[in-house]
Amino acid sequence: MTDSLTRESTTTSVVLLATTPACRLSCADGTLLDRLNGQLAELSVLDVQVVSPNDGLGGLSTDLRGVAKLARAAPGTLAVLPADLVTHTEALSLLLEHPKRDTSALVSYDATAAPMRPPVRVEGGKIVAAGSSFHLVPEANATFRGVLQAGQADLIALADVAEELADLAETGKLGPVTTVEAVDLLLVGLVRSGVKVRAAGIGQLHCDRVTGQVSADTAVSRLADVDESQVRLDTSVKADDGFVSTYLVSSWTRHLIRPAARLKLTPNAVTGISIGLAVLSAVWFGAGNRGAQLAGAGLLYLSFACDCLDGQLARYTRAFTPLGAWLDSMADRLKEYVVYVGLAFGYAAGLPLSEGGPDGIWYLAVAAMILQTVRHSINYSFAGGVADANRAGALGAKPVSSLLNSAEGEHHGVPKPGVLRLAHRMEREKVLRWMKKAIVLPIGERMALIAITAGVYNARVTFVALLGWGGVATVYLLLGRIARSAR
Repeated sequence: MTDSLTRESTTTSVVLLATTPACRLSCADGTLLDRLNGQLAELSVLDVQVVSPNDGLGGLSTDLRGVAKLARAAPGTLAVLPADLVTHTEALSLLLEHPKRDTSALVSYDATAAPMRPPVRVEGGKIVAAGSSFHLVPEANATFRGVLQAGQADLIALADVAEELADLAETGKLGPVTTVEAVDLLLVGLVRSGVKVRAAGIGQLHCDRVTGQVSADTAVSRLADVDESQVRLDTSVKADDGFVSTYLVSSWTRHLIRPAARLKLTPNAVTGISIGLAVLSAVWFGAGNRGAQLAGAGLLYLSFACDCLDGQLARYTRAFTPLGAWLDSMADRLKEYVVYVGLAFGYAAGLPLSEGGPDGIWYLAVAAMILQTVRHSINYSFAGGVADANRAGALGAKPVSSLLNSAEGEHHGVPKPGVLRLAHRMEREKVLRWMKKAIVLPIGERMALIAITAGVYNARVTFVALLGWGGVATVYLLLGRIARSAR
């Protein structure tokens, strides 16, 4: 039986599997099912479908076919979670309110597996192997915590996997698995089908499935051990950003998030402030003298700080909009190129454009703009191509036997090209990981490079440095994208 509970207008739907006795256990909010429904009401979801037993009939295969039917009809992202779950609301928001609305799963990096905590292996932020009572995971380094979300591009894959698993369960080919493992098996199926599943780590938050009243009471009481508002603040700041963003900007802009929220500043308003500061920076750079160059460098730093703050505020307030994402991306390019113009104008001291200015400064400025445009095109066109391929390929011709083998393979037997092996090796070493991040010249490092070279030296040094470092970054990105495409 399926009940529909309508929520606010978004593109994310939720399937609550209330087919185990534990979901009827009591708590302060009524039952665990009532508690979870109350938490979902606080989040941005389109509707909640509660799947419950029908007159005592049903079972694992029935649940799976119900998920398949809902996945084929879902208008957007679909999340599947068991109603015997005790978790922080903030943990649910890591999936349900993530701006990517992608295929993802909640995991804990506590690798101690248990019947309600199946093992998974995470590499590069993706789940590359997932387990159940039937499926093994060599070298597991995390555990799945029961919440799975399928992005719109992967809904057909989810439906096909669910139906295939239902067939296998009905014929007894999965062994003595029960309805408790429905979500675990869906994750196994998606991973083995080649769907990219982002691992969303819960960090200090709790997310546990329970089987009895004692375990339910214990799990609910543990929730109070964590300051959810502090965790929300911490997760608003990107944990894996560039060096400059992490240590020279986010280390202090995090203290502005709550005041900005109390002042009801919107992320778009902060983006506007960032643009204004960048324009003022360009004006000061255009003056050409040393004092003005230093003032321009300081304003550029503050502009970038606001650029970080707008994203942090958006994550904290969960104010994600397509307009905001587009505006933030366009603002980055606009601010940078306006600053280029200011730097070149100040260095050229008003000489005619046709002469290129002293030392060809205008040619260098245009070359830097073109290089940055090409570099960003390589990056974003690759992401768009991958998204198109995923939508077109979805699940493909996946053999049924892929879900019958109890042992996970190593990346489906596909070897990594040399450049990818080097990239993964660099991820394991902290110093090398920071070098890998810096080599692509992210915006934080780029703004720091401009501010330091313009403030201490001059615009010509700035453009030469941008062209040199940017050229290396472009070659690195191009080789990496070719290698990933070939793989």
